[in-house]
Amino acid sequence: MTPEGVASAVSDAIVAAAAAHGFELTETPQVRVERPRNREHGDYATNVALATSKKVGVPPRELATAIADQLRGTPGIAAVEIAGPGFINIKVEAGAQAELARTIVTAGERYGTGSQLAGTAVNVEFISANPTGPLHLGHTRWAAVGDAIARVLAAAGASVAREFYINDRGVQMDKFGDSIAAAAAGQPAPSDGYHGAYITDLAARILADHPEYADLSGEERTEAFREAGYAIQLRQQKDVLDLFRTHFDVWASERALHESGAVDRGMAKLRRQGHVYESDGAVWLRTTEFGDDKDRVLIKADGELTYFASDTAYYIDKRERGFDICLYLLGADHHGYVGRLKAVAACAGDDPDFNIEVPIGQMVKMLKGGEEVRLSKRAGNIITLEDLVDEVGVDAARYSLIRYPVDSPLTLDLDLLIKRSNDNPVFYVQYAHARISSVLRNAAALGIDFEVADFQPELLDHEQESLLLGALAEYPRVVASAAELREPHRVARYLEDLATAYHKFYDSCRVLPRGDEDPGPVTIARLWLCAATRQVIANGLGLCGVSAPDRM
Repeated sequence: MTPEGVASAVSDAIVAAAAAHGFELTETPQVRVERPRNREHGDYATNVALATSKKVGVPPRELATAIADQLRGTPGIAAVEIAGPGFINIKVEAGAQAELARTIVTAGERYGTGSQLAGTAVNVEFISANPTGPLHLGHTRWAAVGDAIARVLAAAGASVAREFYINDRGVQMDKFGDSIAAAAAGQPAPSDGYHGAYITDLAARILADHPEYADLSGEERTEAFREAGYAIQLRQQKDVLDLFRTHFDVWASERALHESGAVDRGMAKLRRQGHVYESDGAVWLRTTEFGDDKDRVLIKADGELTYFASDTAYYIDKRERGFDICLYLLGADHHGYVGRLKAVAACAGDDPDFNIEVPIGQMVKMLKGGEEVRLSKRAGNIITLEDLVDEVGVDAARYSLIRYPVDSPLTLDLDLLIKRSNDNPVFYVQYAHARISSVLRNAAALGIDFEVADFQPELLDHEQESLLLGALAEYPRVVASAAELREPHRVARYLEDLATAYHKFYDSCRVLPRGDEDPGPVTIARLWLCAATRQVIANGLGLCGVSAPDRM
């Protein structure tokens, strides 16, 4: 019996109790059930009587007693008790609870998915780095977490698009071109330009393909090296993100935004909303009306568009493309953008508390041998995504970046992440999947086909079996919560708890027969439980973009 099934039974019992006792019930209250920390209190508990008593005009304990009377005798409910001022503790029959194993195996990859965000289109924009250098450690955190957020949103039923905004316009691009051109001429990069061995590599590669660029000068020279370097660097970013299992549905160009007329259309919409005004020869957006600390310039007095003009047009463009919610996943150095982006949404006539979200990710640093790793081999003054993957691999890198809340600074211990031990969280979870896969392979080698044998769920009545089933039942709610709160770390931490529950079960409950023993009904039931656990671990790792190996 799932948590949702228990909640539904409690909801029906409330309606029945109101009818039996004449309670005034204008609407059926929302029922939430929890797993008690102390399992002696039952499998599930709810405070619905406490939350509802004032509305129906009945003391909490009296209402709880009436609900409990209706619950008793419900198929699948073994016992109901009242605790304290009106908590209802519920024990589920072993067979009803263990049917979950069959449900999970039958559902396969669909187990844990929901529909609470069905009909909602979400644009998740993350990384959005300048195409002027390798992706660094800060980008790497969003590469993992942003992708995982998109995965849990999709699991909750949302229509999701992953988007990378290419900052391919403006002064930084020209500095990038000048830096490569200088390297091609054997000269040092401008003081405010780009440095690092990768610039020299780009220059050599471009000259090999276009030796004629060496004879160019002035703006023509800057443009040639800029465009060639841009193409190579963007391709490199796409390739390393593919390696990292982070794939984007949309690569949105800032240049294209301007060339398509989207900036003019965005400006026109803001004018129609009445929030654009002129002062001191410049054009402004009145964002202070919506909580920003100051109004923002859209067009400077010299007629030049500001970067903020691109920001506003980009948001409006997303909404015009049909996205209900726009997530901007930004780094710690962009904290000041939260207020102004929220204000842009309000100026466009949207609800800034619904249509736009701006999570901020904190910094990441790496330790090796107890010392902080500071420099990249190729980029000079940063640690790149490739550096991290080279050190620990894709699985360990993704999992370790996802398993912590992004609003907290993160320190990665590289020595730990390459260990094949239970101290390494990703190894611990993956090992549980591999261990179960081994059990199921051994069962097949013994000629045991549990899926066609008679499954008797009521035999799964051992304490550790009950605890493991309870953990499996929580998975859909963990995914729903991760989607609602945009916190995929909840899935990773859940998987670690599930792996622990499985290892305890395996240590306490023998699964396969020994020697000449014949497999009995208990063997079959436990194999169903193993298969269900493996499926949930695989599903959860999939939401993290981490592999679920069958052997380790």
